[in-house]
Amino acid sequence: MSLIALVLLVAAVILVTAAEWPRLQQRLGLEARHERQRAKRKSQLRVLPGLREEDVPESEPTDDFAASVQRDLESLPVVDPRDDRS
Repeated sequence: MSLIALVLLVAAVILVTAAEWPRLQQRLGLEARHERQRAKRKSQLRVLPGLREEDVPESEPTDDFAASVQRDLESLPVVDPRDDRS
């Protein structure tokens, strides 16, 4: 094999690698590893059964956040606009 043929072969390999780099990076790179690890973690998750709306009395909020906001709103001081003399 001549030196020119070897140089052309190496140049062709480099050119193909450069052209296909984004696809190779997607399959073999760090991002692909993170995606595989994330998929593995997600496969181990399970859905917990929750309360259905018909099982909860109407006076009881179903959401802890909503209950927290309601408590905060009830504890706010009320100021009469006529008493504001600033």
